[in-house]
Amino acid sequence: MSVVTDSPVHSSSSDDFVAYIDAALDASSPEASSDKEVENQDEFESVRIKRRKIESIEETQGSTLEGIVKENLAVAEISVEVDECTHPGSFGNMCIRCGQKLDGESGVTFGYIHKGLRLHDEEISRLRNTDIKNLLHHKKLYLMLDLDHTLLNSTHLGHLSSEELHLLNQTDSLEDVSKGSIFKLEFMHMMTKLRPFVRTFLKEASEMFEMYIYTMGDRPYALEMAKLLDPQGEYFNAKIISRDDGTQKHQKGLDVVLGQERAVLILDDTEHAWMKHKDNLIVMERYHFFASSCRQFGFNCKSLAELKNDENESEGALARILEVLKQVHSTFFDGLQEDLVGRDVRQVLKSVRKDVLSGCVIIFSRIVHSALPTLQKMAGQMGATCLAELDPSVTHVVGTDAGTEKSRWAVKENKFLVHPRWIEAANYFWQKQPEENFALKKKHW
Repeated sequence: MSVVTDSPVHSSSSDDFVAYIDAALDASSPEASSDKEVENQDEFESVRIKRRKIESIEETQGSTLEGIVKENLAVAEISVEVDECTHPGSFGNMCIRCGQKLDGESGVTFGYIHKGLRLHDEEISRLRNTDIKNLLHHKKLYLMLDLDHTLLNSTHLGHLSSEELHLLNQTDSLEDVSKGSIFKLEFMHMMTKLRPFVRTFLKEASEMFEMYIYTMGDRPYALEMAKLLDPQGEYFNAKIISRDDGTQKHQKGLDVVLGQERAVLILDDTEHAWMKHKDNLIVMERYHFFASSCRQFGFNCKSLAELKNDENESEGALARILEVLKQVHSTFFDGLQEDLVGRDVRQVLKSVRKDVLSGCVIIFSRIVHSALPTLQKMAGQMGATCLAELDPSVTHVVGTDAGTEKSRWAVKENKFLVHPRWIEAANYFWQKQPEENFALKKKHW
């Protein structure tokens, strides 16, 4: 029996895990131990009894990973001494290696790989170290992808506005979701719109990254969204992490990911969800297709659905972020093969971000006090220099009022006078935006 082929999990980390179990089976089964003869009839009878246990397990567990592991545990009893086992993890209260019943629960739960699976820190570290060598060899990194407002937008059918009701007759078939972008899921009483360019994004990103879905939605929702995004199971398979799998309430963490942090990138619209991993994060411009989404974030404007409009396929947020991912991936790997073991994608991401507004010298004028620190930090991370006083070196005055002293100075000295959204747009698109698109209206004095 091949554990890998029967397992529902095929990610590199998970493959390593089930391969480890498979190896244990080969090493401990009587067929693989041809150099070890059964010393007496009693021992032979013991083997037969254990084989009957395996057959019983197969009948009740089928080909699930849990059944396969329990099968291996039964076989492992033949040659593994309990006292010698380090108990690297468990299913329920059984050690995944020796089958001993363990007191209490310890380690990290990896329920999205299989219900009841827990791994201890040493085993997690071993799997991560093994996996990153394999991943780097194939020139890949890890990519965590949020769902809502990042790859798609969903709404309850009862929350559709009167101007969005036309969508009820315009949804695509669930028989072949690869050809559609807007779907009505009657059994969930909801409608989902995939973000423009998402299918191209996933296809091209999969060539550079081992991809996970990581959402604050519940598991049933996450699985249904994965079917829409990845109907053939090419990209995610079992690598779908929901809020039910996290170890901290209202937070996402990489402790439940079998990948080293230095090789992980995160794409999410919510920075606060990743308080411990901000250096890995690319903050995504939110996708608001439905009116309920606009209301959720306090926007008093018409939704894209109400306007019968959508993001641009080739110039939208996902298309731009794909270019950023390509740049980060290229910088990480190209010409650095000899030093890959010491590379850190967080440092690469930081250097790419610093190029966005490199050479810009900014001074702020009449910005709401609470918003100023965020804008200053954002500009600084993109390589701009922020000054407190007017100086000939200033290239941009950022403000909301064209009548202030600093704004008047900008006009007189032929400097750029732009709205704060110029900085925000550069931050979302990782590219310096045309100043004329964000220029403040100049007053006549």
